[in-house]
Amino acid sequence: LRGRLQSPGWVDKEGRSHLLGTDQLGRDILTRVTLAARMSLGIGLVAVTGAGLLGVVMGLVSGFYGGYFDDIIMRLADLQLALPLILLALAIVALLGPSITNVIIVFIITGWPVFARTVRGSTLSLRQREFIEAARCLGCPALRILAYHILPNVARPLIVIASFELGKVIIYESSLGFLGMGAQPPTPTWGNMMAEGRAYLDTAWWLVFFPGIALVLTAAAANYIGDGINEFFDPRNKRN
Repeated sequence: LRGRLQSPGWVDKEGRSHLLGTDQLGRDILTRVTLAARMSLGIGLVAVTGAGLLGVVMGLVSGFYGGYFDDIIMRLADLQLALPLILLALAIVALLGPSITNVIIVFIITGWPVFARTVRGSTLSLRQREFIEAARCLGCPALRILAYHILPNVARPLIVIASFELGKVIIYESSLGFLGMGAQPPTPTWGNMMAEGRAYLDTAWWLVFFPGIALVLTAAAANYIGDGINEFFDPRNKRN
C-alpha cells in the first residue's frame, strides 16, 4: 500500500489530490470524513426524531390526563435523567450489541425524557385555558384536542430542544464509535476513525485531527442553530 499514511495535500501517480491525506490503508481521509458526516447526521436526525415523537406522546398523555399516567411517566423520566447518559448508553449497547440500529434505539430510549418534560409542562398550563375548556364543552374528543389545540402550541420549544439534542447525540454517537460500541468498520464514523488513528498519532496526526474538527464544528453548528431558532421565536426580540 504505497499510498498509506500520506500527509495532507499529497497527489498520487494518477494525479488525484488527497487534500486531507490518507489513512493506514491508503483511503482518502476527506472522502471518509464526508461519509462519516452523512452517517453521524443520519443517526442523529433519526434518533432525535424518534425520541421527540416518543417524548411528545408521553408528555401529552402525562400533562393532559394526569393522575397515575403522570406519576408513572414522570418517575420513569426522572429515573432516566438521574443516570449518566453515556453509562446508560454503554449498558444498552452492551446488551443489544454494537450496530447502527442499536445505537439509534439507545438514543431514542435515553432522549425522550427531555421532550416529555417540556411537553408536559406546556400541556399542564394549556389544559386550563379557556379555548381548551370550550373545546371540551363542545364535545371534542381528547385526541382531537391534543392534536389540534395543544400540540401546535408546544411545537416551538420542541424545535429548539431538537437542535440542541442533535448536537448532543452526534457527540455521544462518536463517543460510542470511539469505544467500539457504535457502527463497526469499515463503515466510517468520526468516532471509529479517531479510534483507528490514535495508534498513528505521533506520525500521522491528520487521522485524528480532521475527524475531530468535523465533530466539533458539526456539534457547535447544531447548538448555534438552536440558539438562533430560540432567539427568532423569542417574543421579547420581536417587541424590540
